[in-house]
Amino acid sequence: MAPAGLPASLPLCVCLLLASGFAQAGRLLVVPMDGSHWFTMRSVVEKLLHRGHEVVVVVPEVSWQLGQSLNFTMKTYSTSHTLEDLDQKFKYYSDTQWKTPEQRILSLVTGSVKGFSKLLFSHCRDLFNDKKLVEYLKQSSFDAVFLDPFELCGLTVAKYLSVPSVMFTRYFYCHYLEEGTQCPSPLSYVPRLFSKLSDTMTFKERVSNFVFYMEERAFCYYLFKSAIDIASEVLQTPVTLEDLFSQVSIWLLRTDFVLDFPKPVMPNIFFIGGLNCQQRKPLSKVCCLSLAHEEGPGFRE
Repeated sequence: MAPAGLPASLPLCVCLLLASGFAQAGRLLVVPMDGSHWFTMRSVVEKLLHRGHEVVVVVPEVSWQLGQSLNFTMKTYSTSHTLEDLDQKFKYYSDTQWKTPEQRILSLVTGSVKGFSKLLFSHCRDLFNDKKLVEYLKQSSFDAVFLDPFELCGLTVAKYLSVPSVMFTRYFYCHYLEEGTQCPSPLSYVPRLFSKLSDTMTFKERVSNFVFYMEERAFCYYLFKSAIDIASEVLQTPVTLEDLFSQVSIWLLRTDFVLDFPKPVMPNIFFIGGLNCQQRKPLSKVCCLSLAHEEGPGFRE
């Protein structure tokens, strides 16, 4: 069973990458994803702060949750959109997801997802338009970039600065996790996420899994196209999502391998399941005494 508190292996994994010596703290650049993604990442950042590492978080001025500062250095940059624009796009996107499956798929193709993702990814261009901030990042000599895969700007920043990156995620819908980690995931044996298939598939189900995979590739390219255009513009060379994901040094997956279908994993992948669980509490003595009473005289601990 995964530990209920912060896994002991998590600080070790990150600190090994950050530390340039046994007695020297590391400098970590954090490029977080807004919303609920930030809540979990923040708990890790707090733990690293308590261990003496220097943390710099780069966030846009317009966000839902990222403005809540803690004891770390926060660098902000202005955006070309307002909070009202962000709320409006997200509301339109969320409303289209509560329709029938056919209407939901149509909404993905006709623009609700693309419109929201394009607005969400546009702040990466705003970041690099802030020349003062970019110069600060270049001169800060960070040891690593801590990021969320849904925030592709973090991958762009890591590649721009030529700094190792640490990926922090529960899962990633698109196929770039397998390609970035070079982990085989044969379609005949490993069903795709959300396909509702098991690892024991008939021939027809294997064909369906392959078709689902091809649709996933087309959708993911469509979804992240604006982010790739921005990354190519910033890096001044054509890049692909495979280029960005293949540079990741460490993958921290907030799950446990027993919860997934069997498949190979690489040495730079660490399972840190239990991070989102509530803090465990000791059993009350009243509970233990009542249990002993029910068992009778023959009860032994």
